Amino acid sequence: MEASQGSCHTEWGWYVSAQQPEDSAAEESRLLLSNELHRQGSSGVSFGFSVFNLMNAIVGSGILGLAYVMANTGILGFSFLLLTVALVASYSVHLLLSMCIQTAVTSYEDLGFFAFGLPGKVMVAGTIIIQNIGAMSSYLLIIKTELPAAISEFLTEDYSGYWYLDGQTLLIIICVGIVFPLALLPKIGFLGYTSSLSFFFMVFFALVSAYAVPTMAFSFLCHTSILPIYCELQSPSKRRMQNVTNTAIAISFLIYFIAAVFGYLTFYDKVESELLQGYSKYLPHDIVVMTVKLCILFAVLLTVPLIHFPARKALTMVFFSNFPFSWIRHSLITLALNIIIVLLAIYVPDIRSVFGVVGASTSTCLIFVFPGLFYLKLSTEDFLSWKKLGAFVLFISGILVGNFTLALVIFDWIKK
Repeated sequence: MEASQGSCHTEWGWYVSAQQPEDSAAEESRLLLSNELHRQGSSGVSFGFSVFNLMNAIVGSGILGLAYVMANTGILGFSFLLLTVALVASYSVHLLLSMCIQTAVTSYEDLGFFAFGLPGKVMVAGTIIIQNIGAMSSYLLIIKTELPAAISEFLTEDYSGYWYLDGQTLLIIICVGIVFPLALLPKIGFLGYTSSLSFFFMVFFALVSAYAVPTMAFSFLCHTSILPIYCELQSPSKRRMQNVTNTAIAISFLIYFIAAVFGYLTFYDKVESELLQGYSKYLPHDIVVMTVKLCILFAVLLTVPLIHFPARKALTMVFFSNFPFSWIRHSLITLALNIIIVLLAIYVPDIRSVFGVVGASTSTCLIFVFPGLFYLKLSTEDFLSWKKLGAFVLFISGILVGNFTLALVIFDWIKK
């Protein structure tokens, strides 16, 4: 099992706890988790870098035109929807952390195992793998299509045909030189530096969007990164990790809102779904617009290595959970994931539609369905307790929203 992100228990330890009386097992689980987290977190990642890593996972979860959404829903409607998504994400993370304390695990996959045995573990791992491969491929597709256009705007003459304007060539160079080395890092906390850089790119993007227009990630899916970050946090505790989560979600919400408002106030009803393309029409070769484009591309690029971690961990836990950490296996899995996402970004012509279907199903499961379902299964509280009722509402809402969204995506896909 991967050393940096492995669960903080063994399946045998779980079995023994499961055979004990309920109160005793819960207390022992809390002690086991506390001892292991403090051992791992004694020289772990600081609060600030943990926030940056989590924000990078949030902001990089999917690219949509926020101002375009605001133009179609209105400022009040957009504000309500954005706030609702943020609160739901925070609550589902709260449920995940509560289950970690109860079960003494710090892995989403092991929560599935604890709730439904091996099928639950495989179900969660498979969902994480599909969702993360889809997300990484989509980000690389953005880089492949937008980076050559951004570079060409800095050039005064036509350099068509040169390697630095070929999307596939740039994509391979970037993946070999940046994505693969960063994804090889053994601990997710090491990416705190690159995540902080990505965060400042996004802040710059939001602050100048009254002039340079934002297209920003409209998603709060960070759940696959929550537990690895929790496991490496300095002085780890449920309260401290919840504070990390609330801080990251609150700042991300603020960035989203500022970006959407300024973008909407720039174009009003002329807002395009791809807002950067709109600015290219009205302000071609403008230095601020071109700089912002590069910032967004770098922010997206620095998110890809972060998404490697939960995808690699899921593969490791399904196929190599009983093996000790190996750098050879670690490197080969990272290389295989890198090759898959590069090939998808290069050869699938309409990957956004394909993974729109995947994302509509897997993202909903990870945010709504799994946290609610697992809490209903594992919690010993009365069903009429507030937490369990909240988990039930989360579970049912996830099924309804997921099916409705998936139907819309498939209908739009078929129509096109």
